[in-house]
Amino acid sequence: MAAINAVKIFSGSASNYLAKEIAKYYGKDLGAATILRFSDGEMSPSFDESVRGCDVFIIQSTFPSADNLMELLLMIDAARRASAHYVTAVIPYFGYSRQDRKDRPRVGIGAKLIANLLTAAGADRLMTIDLHAGQIQGFMDFPVDHLEGTAIFIPYLKSLELENLTFASPDVGGVVRTRNMAKFFNANMVICDKHRKRANEIASMQLIGDVEGANVVLVDDLIDTGGTMCKAAQLIMDKGAKSVRAIVTHPVLSGKAYENINNSVLTELVVTDTIPLREQCSKIKVLSVSELFAKAIGRIRDHESISSLFIKY
Repeated sequence: MAAINAVKIFSGSASNYLAKEIAKYYGKDLGAATILRFSDGEMSPSFDESVRGCDVFIIQSTFPSADNLMELLLMIDAARRASAHYVTAVIPYFGYSRQDRKDRPRVGIGAKLIANLLTAAGADRLMTIDLHAGQIQGFMDFPVDHLEGTAIFIPYLKSLELENLTFASPDVGGVVRTRNMAKFFNANMVICDKHRKRANEIASMQLIGDVEGANVVLVDDLIDTGGTMCKAAQLIMDKGAKSVRAIVTHPVLSGKAYENINNSVLTELVVTDTIPLREQCSKIKVLSVSELFAKAIGRIRDHESISSLFIKY
């Protein structure tokens, strides 16, 4: 019989690689669960051990396919129906976060829909990292622990000991994130202002600021096809930068992303393991979020502050 309020960590099938590392850093074995799949693709998750009275953490990123999201929702529902005391959805990559508002007529707000689905499934809490838009936290009707990738990236950048460091935002939307990073290093910041014709297609881009002789670091929350990042890197080098690299939390990397990165002027692309890489690439360095999430789970268990995990700017 499970101990009352014992912590149990489970994983969906898409994030098992990461959940194992989180559980190891936390000091527990990953809980046993089975995902039964019918021949038509329908899923039926079940827990192979009691979760009655337990604080359950279910780890699953919601990158494509949509089955990953459905699997998470079914696992939350199963935990709730199995009398779990508290159910936390740990979603390292929160899919549909780019759909956080109506930016044109007759479109849905995907991020709000996902929030509603998590509530309907029975989640008590959400833990994630580097949402595309911070205001998505307000879509939830339960507590949100929004971790920051800077806790992982800043120590790595410090280890590089780069001189004349300048930070760049690849678009206007990422200015706050980039400014915080620049503030920590007491460095300058520039902005790449882009204009899109349509999604994943850039019409024009211009640089606001001076990068002459600087080692530039582009900062973003996710990279999809890599078009924006690679074009921004080329623009920065054309303006006289010494080097340019990028730090991005979520490596979506769809379409020709790997080809774009390999052929770009980027020295390196530093990402985390919220999404697994589909291909190996010599320019991509992966840092793990597993220890950060394990520490956050421990603080939730002990009712301690999550903000102690953040780097102060």
